[in-house]
Amino acid sequence: MSKKNIIPIFVPHYGCPNDCVFCNQRKITGASTDISSSDVEKTILEYLSYFKRKDNVEIAFYGGSFTAIDIKEQSELLKVACSFKNIGLVNEIRLSTRPDAINDEILQNLKKYSVDIIELGVQSLDEEVLKLSNRGHNSKVVYESSKLIKEYGFKLGLQQMIGLPGDNYSKSILTAEEFVKLNPYCVRIYPTLVIKDTALNYKYKCGEYSSLDLEESIPIVADILDIYYKANINVIRVGLQATENINFEKDVVAGAFHPAYRQFVESFYIRKALINYFKISNNIKEKIIIKASGKNISNISGQKRINKQNIINELKIKKLNLIEDNLSDFEIEIFSIKNEIIDIRDYYRMNIICT
Repeated sequence: MSKKNIIPIFVPHYGCPNDCVFCNQRKITGASTDISSSDVEKTILEYLSYFKRKDNVEIAFYGGSFTAIDIKEQSELLKVACSFKNIGLVNEIRLSTRPDAINDEILQNLKKYSVDIIELGVQSLDEEVLKLSNRGHNSKVVYESSKLIKEYGFKLGLQQMIGLPGDNYSKSILTAEEFVKLNPYCVRIYPTLVIKDTALNYKYKCGEYSSLDLEESIPIVADILDIYYKANINVIRVGLQATENINFEKDVVAGAFHPAYRQFVESFYIRKALINYFKISNNIKEKIIIKASGKNISNISGQKRINKQNIINELKIKKLNLIEDNLSDFEIEIFSIKNEIIDIRDYYRMNIICT
């Protein structure tokens, strides 16, 4: 299938019953809180005019808590999206919401308007983290709403944040492992960012909260990715998308942020897997050739080819040639003393430290 063309409809803070400590949706999305059915139609038409190919289009209602909006307003917005789906201009409709804003009446209404994917902003399944983040619900409701969403035939998406108040490595890993048990269609992983005009920013300035930096976060997120990769769960985003406001020169005060954050994590993941493979197999000679997908060639090379050079240095080899080939994102073909195709998921967790 061709690459998905997404039409984003932002509903920042619309429907949210409380303020999570990390959240300022207006700054995160760069949009206001007011939206109407005419705004939705205008946005859809505008994006459809941009797309060269129109065979894989998704309307996505981002931000806020869509299903916490008054159900009549939900229907007005969804009716527009559904009309484009009914005439074949749109393939799927996606929305994001809170775990405690799901019930039978809401899901029946979403079915009526042909919604396909419901993403829950879970963030964590640890009770202390949920409380300190002012989420306004416990973990039990996540399991209940996830089950109900799947029973109604929707695709379930789950969103995880690391580095929230009270969070630690073990809690983040446990949340990922519990996500796998819920068997979602997709997940997103976000390191916590300190954003201006949020309660978390106040706590950060007062010394009550310490954020993860870029280097600290990468191995943690890589370990979480490994859990999802091995469960064959699609990770559709890693790191908050850079926007005009989401960068360190504007509204990001602190945290693990970089426009190429996912590549940093995936480069770490693939480097660790490769080094583990070579050290365990002893399949090392002075010059090594690796074939991989275009994505993995980029990840092996890394930003400014630093990742590739680190591999060369750690293995103490003279040359590493990278060749793009038609392999899956987990397959790497090695040409060294012996030639073989490996699955990087088999080697990431080996007991060899990658710094």
